Amino acid sequence: MCGLAGVARLDGADLSPEVDHILSGMTRALAHRGPDERELLREGPVGLGFTRLSLVDPSGGGQPLASPDGTVVLIANGEVYNHRELASGLPAGTRLRTGSDCEVLVHLYQRDGLGFLDDVRGMFGLILWDRARNRLVLARDRFGVKPLFYHRDRERIVLASEIKALFTDPRTPRSLDWNAALGDQGLSGGAYFETSPPTTWFEGIESVPAGTILTIDLADGRTSSHRYWELPGFGGVAEGDAPTDREYVERFRDLLAESVAECATSDAGLGVFLSGGVDSAAVAALAARTVEGLPTFTVLTGSTVVNGDAEYAHRFAQSIGIPNHQVLMGSSRQPDLEEWRRLLWLTETPQCGPEQFYKHELHRSVRARHPEIKGMLLGAAADEYTGGYTTTFAPGGWGSFLETVGQLATRRALHGRPGLSPWWDSDRPAVMRAEVLGGEHADPYAEFVRWKMRDVQQYNCWHEDRTAAGSGIEARVPFLDHRLVELVSSIPASRRAGLLWDKQIVRDAVSELLPPWISKRPKGPFYHGEGVRHANRMVRGVLTSTGPGGADVVEMACATARSREFLDPVRLRDAIDTLRREPWSRHPEAVLRAVNLGLLDGMLSDLPAPHVEAPAAPLPPVVEIKNWDADRERVEQLTIRDPELGPGAVLRRSVDTLLLKDAGRAGTWYLARAGSIEYEIDQDTHAHWLRLLAAIDGRRALSDAVAEADCSWEQVLPLLEELLHTGLLQHVGAAV
Repeated sequence: MCGLAGVARLDGADLSPEVDHILSGMTRALAHRGPDERELLREGPVGLGFTRLSLVDPSGGGQPLASPDGTVVLIANGEVYNHRELASGLPAGTRLRTGSDCEVLVHLYQRDGLGFLDDVRGMFGLILWDRARNRLVLARDRFGVKPLFYHRDRERIVLASEIKALFTDPRTPRSLDWNAALGDQGLSGGAYFETSPPTTWFEGIESVPAGTILTIDLADGRTSSHRYWELPGFGGVAEGDAPTDREYVERFRDLLAESVAECATSDAGLGVFLSGGVDSAAVAALAARTVEGLPTFTVLTGSTVVNGDAEYAHRFAQSIGIPNHQVLMGSSRQPDLEEWRRLLWLTETPQCGPEQFYKHELHRSVRARHPEIKGMLLGAAADEYTGGYTTTFAPGGWGSFLETVGQLATRRALHGRPGLSPWWDSDRPAVMRAEVLGGEHADPYAEFVRWKMRDVQQYNCWHEDRTAAGSGIEARVPFLDHRLVELVSSIPASRRAGLLWDKQIVRDAVSELLPPWISKRPKGPFYHGEGVRHANRMVRGVLTSTGPGGADVVEMACATARSREFLDPVRLRDAIDTLRREPWSRHPEAVLRAVNLGLLDGMLSDLPAPHVEAPAAPLPPVVEIKNWDADRERVEQLTIRDPELGPGAVLRRSVDTLLLKDAGRAGTWYLARAGSIEYEIDQDTHAHWLRLLAAIDGRRALSDAVAEADCSWEQVLPLLEELLHTGLLQHVGAAV
C-alpha cells in the first residue's frame, strides 16, 4: 500500500520546475499511505511522486520502477499476488532487478501492450509513463480496491491516490458536488438499484474506473479507454454443461484457499480483522496455515457484544489456537467534533459513520502496538456476490427474495421515467409487460449483484482503503478475487436457490475448515441490528459536540455559502435536538451524512493538516480475554452498561409518560407514552417494577430508588436500560 502522485502536461510542453513544489505537497498529503520512503521524479512532461509502505522486498523494492532500456517508468500502489507466476512466463533472459511484486508489470507492458493486465491477480492503482510512445497509462484493479483519482484541464492532468492530495495543487477546483452527492442512492438510501459509475463526491474530480486502462497522449491529451475486465454475465453456463453443486462448492473452496494464500504472502507482518462471522473466520483459518501465530483483531463495542460478534471472534480464535486482541470502543468513547472532522477528511466520503470510526480505531491500535504489522486481511466483500444479503432482504425464502429484487429492479427502471410509474402502482392491476422497463427485468438477480458491486467500489473498498491507510496499513480482501466472482456468476438461475440462498456456497465450502457454530452462524450486520443503539449513541455524541470556539455542529456544517444553499440550519438543529431528546429516533446516520457534507465543504476552503501531522486521540485500550464466560460481566460492564445508569444517577419519567392502573382489571398497570401503551405490568409478578417506577421521581439517586423498591440491580438493570433507550425514562443528572 503506497501513495501515488503525478502531474503531466497534455499539450506537448515540458513541466516547469514549480511542479516540484506541487509534487512535494501531494506526497506530504499522502505520507500516511507510505511512511517508509518518498521519491520524486520530474522529467520532460511528467512528474511523479511516490510514498511507500514496504510489504514486499523492503530493502530493494522502491519506486519508480523502470524498464532496462528506460522507456517505461511505473509507480504502483497495491499488490500483484501472482507476480512470481507472471515473471516465470516472461521471455528468456528477462531479469528483474528488484524483488518488488510490481516490477513484473513493466515487463508485461513491454511484451503485451494494453493487454498487460489480463492475467494479473491483485489490487492496484498505477501510473505508467511510456516514454517511447509519449503517453501516460492509468489503470486500476478489477474491483477498484485501490484508488486513483485525477483532475484535468486542457494543459495538464494531476493524479493521486487520494483526493485530498489533488487539492494541494492550486489549479485543482475545491468544490463539493452537492447535487451528485444528494442524488446518490448510496447516500440517500433510496429503495432502488443504482448501477451508475461511482461518484467522487467532488466537482472536477474523476476516478479511473475499476478494471479499466486509460491511455492519454501527452502531445495533445487524446484519451482512450480499454476495459480489460467487467462483471461477467450471469447464468452463462447452460444447465446441462454446468458443474454439479458439489463441484461448484469444491471449486469455490480451492479458489478461496489460493486467494487467501496469495494475500497472506508478505515480507512484513500481517493480521486479520476477525468479526466473528463465517467470512473473516474462513480467512483467518486459511491464513493461519501460512502465517505462524497469526494475530487477529476484533472491535469490542456495545454493538459487537450484543450481536455476538466479539464473543464468536474470541471463541473461534481460541478454538484454532491463534491470538485474538479485542480493541475496546466502550460506551464512553465518542469522538469530539475535531476528531470527527479529521476522520472525515481522511476518508473523503460523506458516508463516513460508525463503521469507519470503529475500523479506523482498530487499525490505529494495531499499528501503534504491533508496528511490525503492515497488512490486514479482511473478510469483506463476500456477501455482495455470494448471496449474503438474501436473508436480510427477504427472510421468507428464495422466492420472496426474487420478488423483492424484482420490485427494486422496477424502481430502478422507473427512477428516470416517472411518467410510467402509475402503471406499476400497487393499487392498479398489473397489465404491462415487464420488458417495457428494459433489460433489467430479464434477470433481476443479476441487476441486484451489479448494484452490490457498485457498493463494493463506492463504499466497501473506499473506506477499507482509507481507514487502514490512515495508520500505514494495507487492507487485503481475499474474497475479491475475480476467479471467485466469475465462478459464482456462472451458476445457472435454476441452481441459485440451493447455492446462493444464505450464502450456502460459502458455508459448504468452509464446512470442513470451521466449526459448525461458525460456518452455520446466521449473517449479522457489523454494528446494526440488536445493538445499534450503542452505535447510535456515538452518532449522537458527534452531532451534539462542539468545535473550536464553542461552535456547534450546525454552525460548522453550515459555515459556507454553498452549504447553506442545501442545508437548512433551523431544520438541521431541530433534527439534532430530536435525536438528543428521543434517542430511539430513526435515521441518526441520515442526519450525520448531511452534516458530513457540510463539514467536508467547510474544510475545502482551509485544508486540514496532513494526516500524519494531525493530533491523535488516546489509543483505545485492548481488553485481553482468556475465558469469555468468566469475563462476560467485565466485558458487558465495559461496553453495554449505560453510563447514565450508575448508582448516583437521577432519573425521571419523561413528561409524556404515565403510569396507569386498569380499573377494569385488578392488578394490571400500564406504562403509557403519548397516549400509547408501551408496557403492561402485572402487579403480582412485577410488583418490584411498580415500586421502582414510583420511587423514580427526578430527585433521588437511583441507588436509593432501588433500595426503596426492595429489589436488586440485577433485577432492574436490563429494563432500566431499555426504558432509558426508548425515552420512557430520562436522565436528569447525578445526585449531589
